[in-house]
Amino acid sequence: MTTLQQQLADLLKHYEEETIQLRRHFHENPELSFEEVETPKTIAAFHRALGHEVREGVGGNGVVAKLVGGKPGKTVALRADFDALAITEETGLPFQSKIKGRMHACGHDGHTASLLILAKAFNQMKDDLEGTIVFIHQHAEELAPGGAISMIRDGCLEGVDVIFGTHLWAPSDLGKVQTAKGPLMAAADGIYITIKGKGGHGSNPSDTKDSIVLAAQFITNLQQLVARRINPLRPAVVSIGHIEALNPFNVIADQVYMKGTVRTFHEEERSLLEHEIEELLKATCYLTKADYEYEYVRGYPPVVNHDAETEHIMASAEKIADVETVEIVDPNMGGEDFAYFLEEIPGAFFFTGAKNPDWEEVYPHHHPKFDIDERSLRIAANVLGQATLDYFAKNN
Repeated sequence: MTTLQQQLADLLKHYEEETIQLRRHFHENPELSFEEVETPKTIAAFHRALGHEVREGVGGNGVVAKLVGGKPGKTVALRADFDALAITEETGLPFQSKIKGRMHACGHDGHTASLLILAKAFNQMKDDLEGTIVFIHQHAEELAPGGAISMIRDGCLEGVDVIFGTHLWAPSDLGKVQTAKGPLMAAADGIYITIKGKGGHGSNPSDTKDSIVLAAQFITNLQQLVARRINPLRPAVVSIGHIEALNPFNVIADQVYMKGTVRTFHEEERSLLEHEIEELLKATCYLTKADYEYEYVRGYPPVVNHDAETEHIMASAEKIADVETVEIVDPNMGGEDFAYFLEEIPGAFFFTGAKNPDWEEVYPHHHPKFDIDERSLRIAANVLGQATLDYFAKNN
C-alpha cells in the first residue's frame, strides 16, 4: 500500500461519522429534480470552506468544484447526483424525510455525502496530488432531460481527461463492486399513448368503439414485440406503467390514456421498437376504426463504459480493504444520465454494494422503504479516490 493510498483510507475512516451525518442531513431534506435550492447551497458552502474553486448554477442547479493539486498532471472528474424522488417515505428511520411526498429513495443522498467527504480528504492531501480533481455535483438525474446534459453544455467537462462515478446499489451485498465493459445500463425511453374510441352506455357496447378493450388488446400484444421482433440475445423491455380511463361503472370509455417505458442497449432495437409500437397501435385501432395519438420520447442513452477505464476502476477497487468482491456483471435495464458524460470523454461507472447482510428484506430502489447500509458510503468514496490516485500515477 502506497503512502497516499494509506493516507486516503485513514482520512475517510476518520471522517466516516461526518459522512453519515451529511447523508442523513440530505436524507431529511430531499429536493425534487429541477427544484433543488438548499442542497446545492449546502454543497457549494462545503467546498468553499475547503478553499476550492466553486461554480454554482451550472446547467441549472448543478455545482462544480475544483481542487488543484500541488503538482501538475491530468484532470479527473468525479460525479455525484443529489436529487430526490416524489415518494412518501415509509422507513420509520429517525432521520426520515421531513417532507411528505419527497424522499431520497435511490441513494443520491449517499452519493453526495461520499463525494463531499472525499473532497475533504483530498484537500488535506492536495500538496501531494499530481493533478486536478473536478467534483461534479449533478442535479436532476431522476427526471429527463436530466441535469448531466445541461451541465456538459455549461462547460463542466472543460479540461477534464477522464470521469468516474458510482451508484450505491441496494440489491448488491456490502463489499461488492460491480461494473461492465461496454453497456452497463440501458437507454430509458418513454411512450405516451391515447386510444380514441367512441364512448357510450355499458349496456349497449355495439354502439361504441370500446377504447378499454382496444387498450387491453394492445397491451397484451405489445409483449410480442420483444418476444418475436427482437433478437433474444439483445435485451429489451417494454412496460406499460400507467393506464387511465376514468368513468362510472356503467360507461364505456371514450378514450384511454397510457404511458410506459422502453429499455434497450442498441440503436437498432431502439429504432425498431419506436416504429413497431406504433404499427401495433395502428393495427389495433383499425379493428374498430378508432383513432390514436402516439408519442415516443427518447430519454437517456445507454451507459456505455470505456474498456480501459473499466479495467482501471476494477484494479483500483481491488486495492481497497473493505472491498471483498470486484466483478463484471450483466447489464442492468435501469437508466442513468451519466451516459452523457461517457459520450463526451473516457470514463467508467460502477455499482457499490449497499445491502446490509443482516437485513431480512431489502427494498428496491424507488421504494418507500428503500434504505442503504451506510458503511457503503466510505467504500464508494475510497474506490473513487483510489481510482483518482491511480490515474494520476499512471499518467504522470
